[in-house]
Amino acid sequence: MKILAIEASSEQASVALLIDGAISSRRIDGATKHSQTVLRDVRDLLAEAGLPIGALDAVAFGAGPGAFTGLRLACGVAQGLALGADLGIAVVGSLDAIALQARAPRVLVATDARMGELYYAAFEGDQADSLQALGPVRCALPEALEIPPGPWLGAGSAFRVWPDVLRARLGDQLLDCRDALCARADEVALLAVRQVREQRLLAPALAAPLYVRDKVAFTTAERLARGGKA
Repeated sequence: MKILAIEASSEQASVALLIDGAISSRRIDGATKHSQTVLRDVRDLLAEAGLPIGALDAVAFGAGPGAFTGLRLACGVAQGLALGADLGIAVVGSLDAIALQARAPRVLVATDARMGELYYAAFEGDQADSLQALGPVRCALPEALEIPPGPWLGAGSAFRVWPDVLRARLGDQLLDCRDALCARADEVALLAVRQVREQRLLAPALAAPLYVRDKVAFTTAERLARGGKA
């Protein structure tokens, strides 16, 4: 199986090429560099593999939630590549990709959503590569995070941004924390494999990011209400 994946939901973007289980990838640090280098890295990966884009089984992208600009970039590039090569698209949740990377049977993924909030979802499975979300991705204040009972491994940038708040909120339920993990194209490609096998790919025109929250900034009134400056 051959899948090209793009992930740009955070400050670190990446592209990956999966060929029969082997993955080659490139990392792109800094949000301002994403649009400048994603297509170049895609071309380089395909050229190094000697693979025309039409030989792929699918194009996949990390759908978020995350940085709006990065999500639109990843989706737009995936749509353009897939449309030109007559391929389907695998839409993969970015929190799902972090959960897979964590390699634990019970993972609470929480990422910084900015504006004083976080995105989060709980994942559980008998094996690390069969994790399933126990509910939809939510956006909440750190002190309002709610999860099912039991022990959890924490993963994602929210644990770095609000370590004290989240540890106080979760208490003994938080067994350990991997706050450096961010979504990568490697896991997006791996998660896309099932969608290809189950023929759940989307036509390029139907692919869309998962925003969860449709606001990117507070109004002046909202900033004042939170004690900020106009």
